[in-house]
Amino acid sequence: MDLNPERIALIGGRGYTGAALLPLIAAHPGLELALASSRSEAGMTLRQIDPGWPDANAKLVALNLDAVADLNAGVWILALPNGASAPWVAAINASHPEALIVDLGADYRFDADWVYGLSEWNREALKQARRVANPGCYATGAQFALMPLRDFLTRPPVVFGVSGYSGAGRTPSPRNDPERLADNLIPYSLTDHVHEREISVHLGRPVRFHPHVAPFFRGISLTISVNLSQELTPDQLLELFDQAYRDAPLIKVVPEIPEIREISGSPEIRIGGFSVDPRQPYRVTYVAVLDNLLKGAVSQALQNINLALGFDELAGIRLGTADERK
Repeated sequence: MDLNPERIALIGGRGYTGAALLPLIAAHPGLELALASSRSEAGMTLRQIDPGWPDANAKLVALNLDAVADLNAGVWILALPNGASAPWVAAINASHPEALIVDLGADYRFDADWVYGLSEWNREALKQARRVANPGCYATGAQFALMPLRDFLTRPPVVFGVSGYSGAGRTPSPRNDPERLADNLIPYSLTDHVHEREISVHLGRPVRFHPHVAPFFRGISLTISVNLSQELTPDQLLELFDQAYRDAPLIKVVPEIPEIREISGSPEIRIGGFSVDPRQPYRVTYVAVLDNLLKGAVSQALQNINLALGFDELAGIRLGTADERK
C-alpha cells in the first residue's frame, strides 16, 4: 500500500492529549485525520471531545492491531499509557515501515534508534525522521530552562515542579481526585521519577527533580535552582537566554517571574525571574512555565511532525494564549 503521508492515525483519542490534538489537526493546512481510536469509548463522536471538530459524524473507532495493515495513514500518533506502545509499533513496523510514528509516552525516550523530539534543540535530526519519541511534559520545560546553562553547571540542578491534574490522565488516582486535591498539593515520586532520568540523560547532566500535582487542570510551573561556574547577573542571564532562543518563537524569555495563567492554552514556554543569591552569587533561581497538554505534549508533537514531513514548523500551531486568540 502506498501510504498517504498527510493522513494521521491517532491511537488513544479519548485522553486529554487526544482532545488537545484534535483542534490542531483541524487547523493544519496539510494534514487530515484518518481515524482516532479508543477501545473503551468507541462510538463517541469527535465533537463530544472537540466541539469544533468539522465533521459531525466522525466517531472514535476500536482499531485492533490486526487492522493496522489495512489503514492508509502515513503518520501514527500513539497517545497511550506508558508501556503500551510496543505492540502498536511492532504492527506499524511490520506493515508500514515507512510511516512516521510519534510516541507521546515514555517507552522510546531512551532508545537510540528513535529521534528525541525536543523540537527547537533537535531540528536537524527531526527532519526526515520516521520514529520520534516525544519528550515528557516536565522534561520539556526543564530542558528548555536548563539547556542554555548546561556548560555552566557545577552540581545537579534542583527542579521543583507543580503540574495541573490533567498531567495524571483520566484513569482515577489520588493525583486527579478532586476531593483529595482540594486545598492541597500532592508530592509524589520524589526520587527516580521517569522525567528525572529523562532530563538527566538528554541534558547530559544529573538533575534532582521533585514533582507535585495541584488542584488546577492544566499547566506546569518549574522553579529551578542551579549553581554556576561563574557569576552572572540577572541581566546577563536574560541576555544569555535571549540569545539561545532568538530563533525560537515559542520560547519567551521574560525579566519577571512567569505564571501558569499566562501560558494556559498556549504552545509557548516562558522562562524568567532570574534571581541571583547575594550571599552566594554563583547560585541562581528562576522559573519556567508551560502548558503540559500543548508544548508539553501535542503541539510539540505537531512541531515534530511538521519538521519530519517538511511543513513549516509552526503549521497548525496557533500562537498566543486562548484569550489572546479570541
